[in-house]
Order: sequence, then structure tokens, then C-alpha cells
Amino acid sequence: MCTYQTTTLPVRGSGKGAGGWFPVTDATVYFDHPVHAPGDHTLNLDLVNPGEGPGARVAVELDAASARALAHAILETLDAVPEALVAGRA
Repeated sequence: MCTYQTTTLPVRGSGKGAGGWFPVTDATVYFDHPVHAPGDHTLNLDLVNPGEGPGARVAVELDAASARALAHAILETLDAVPEALVAGRA
């Protein structure tokens, strides 16, 4: 069963694809059938720069447990960093 649960948001960063590094401007997070990962459904994350064409894309497919663990690790890491660094003031 497809949920069509999708979240899109603008982001600022860089991604590395087959052609090297490129600016990442958009993220899409969705729960759906994977293209490559094993399992019936995965949390899928696409980091893209539409202005640079289809090659400017990093895609990740994670099982639900791995996706939750990654989300927690990201939040824990950000919470452990001095606020001045996170806010870009240092």
C-alpha cells in the first residue's frame, strides 16, 4: 500500500554524485516502494539541484529502523554542538 506521504523543503548544502560535488538546493523525503533497497517500503531521501539537471541528485533508501536511527543521530549531533557553530556565528 502506498502512503504518498511526501515532504519537500529547500535546503543548503552540497552533495557528491558521479560527476563530483554540486550544490544541493532541495530535499524530498517520502515513504514508498524502494527502487534498489530490499524490502517492500523504505524511507527515501532525495537531495537535488534541479537547476543542474538529473545528474545533480543523491538518493538514499533506508528501512524504517535505520531512518529513525539516522534522524536521532542527526538531532543528537546538532544538540551537542555549540549553538554559535550551528547558527553560523563562529
